[in-house]
Amino acid sequence: MIPDPSAPPPAVRRKPLLAVLLAPLFMALIAVSVINVALTAIGESLDADSGGLQWVISGYALAFGMLLVPAGRAGDATGRRRMFVLGVGVFTLGSLLSGLAPSVEMLNLARILQGLGSGLLNPQTVALIQQHFRGHDRARAFALLATTVAVATAIGPVFGGALIEILGPDQGWRWMFLMNIPIGVIAILGAFKFIPDDKARGRARPDLDPIGTILLCLAILGIMLPFLERGTTALVWLSFPAGLAVLGLWWMWEQHYKRSGRPPMVDTAIFANKAFRNGILIVSVYFLGATSVWIIVPLYLQMHLQHSAFEASLMGLPSATAAAISSQIAGRYVLTLGRRMVIIGFAVAFCGLGSTAVLAGFVENGAVAFWWLAAPLTLMGLSQGMTISPNQTLTLNSVDPRFGGVAGGILQLGQRTGAAVGTAMIPGIIFSLTEGGHAWFEAFVIAVAIIMALTLAAMAVSFADRARERANPGVL
Repeated sequence: MIPDPSAPPPAVRRKPLLAVLLAPLFMALIAVSVINVALTAIGESLDADSGGLQWVISGYALAFGMLLVPAGRAGDATGRRRMFVLGVGVFTLGSLLSGLAPSVEMLNLARILQGLGSGLLNPQTVALIQQHFRGHDRARAFALLATTVAVATAIGPVFGGALIEILGPDQGWRWMFLMNIPIGVIAILGAFKFIPDDKARGRARPDLDPIGTILLCLAILGIMLPFLERGTTALVWLSFPAGLAVLGLWWMWEQHYKRSGRPPMVDTAIFANKAFRNGILIVSVYFLGATSVWIIVPLYLQMHLQHSAFEASLMGLPSATAAAISSQIAGRYVLTLGRRMVIIGFAVAFCGLGSTAVLAGFVENGAVAFWWLAAPLTLMGLSQGMTISPNQTLTLNSVDPRFGGVAGGILQLGQRTGAAVGTAMIPGIIFSLTEGGHAWFEAFVIAVAIIMALTLAAMAVSFADRARERANPGVL
């Protein structure tokens, strides 16, 4: 049923395989990054209020996060290619319906469908890389994945702004979604050609632990919902402790399921693996702060300094270029340097954040143009390439490839949860400070300082994992 991890990976054409895996990931990431610049146009086109527009983002994020781990388990148990194709198909259908949506309600339903598709395909991408690549080839593959993430995240807003400028506010945002259709069709055809058929053979139906799946989905929904809902009421915040309680029930159920001799969705023993546990903690804490940088900088530039959305979106291009380059270099040396690579990346991020706060003072008083902020933000891009992909490589190297889908889903869930909490918390702090009478510049610097503290916390966990590496030489 599940392939033997000690057996050599089947002969595949790795370059086209990687292209097939990364193409739908690229379009899924574009769908996330492009939407921020499209909200105003969508609101005007569909006559939508702020509540409806909020769920254009939140509905996707919730659907995506809820499916990551169950989809990883389903791919491990039943076949990763079929789950990948299903995910791409669902995402492509969601893109078609989004582009044709006559109302914001239909758009939100279509965006949830996109999120489900993205949640289905993402764990398979990680697991298939882990399955078909070994050693330095795997590290380079994850480095290329990181490059894809960096480029898609940076060019999405720029591309979206250009489409709206060329096609107008009504058609521009629609073609942001419709352009995914040919990419999705080509990716499905490529999957059948280049991804080996790993469908589970045999008469027995795989046990996918349906109760465990439902419990985990409900827990994720409860935990993430308050951070995705603007203007959250006290009643909505009750879903957070309720989600934690359901998470505890899920944990007990998974242990009970294993004791009964049945395969749980997640074998909780995986968290006894220090390298895996540390890797999840590192990326969750880092995403708690780092993802907010690309929200608070545009807010500062647009709401305070009155620059355009297009000008603000261009600030991320040098950083994305730096991330693309540094991730490729990091991919070559991560297995040699181990956690030292990640620690250096966090140090670079800390310097970039500190320099951004200092330089913002000169921008504030008019001594230098706002474009100068791109220089320290480029250091954030360098750090991204040295932290995210290397952490993924080191974390998943400690996991049996047979369970790569579940492990990849858990790792990405840590990223998504950290990002959801951080992107609600850090901008929320800025708005609270400015509404409370603090100057915009002061609020911006305080927010950057909080992100710096979170970066140091992630670095501290990395030092702890480096101590584990030194105590077990030869085991990354």
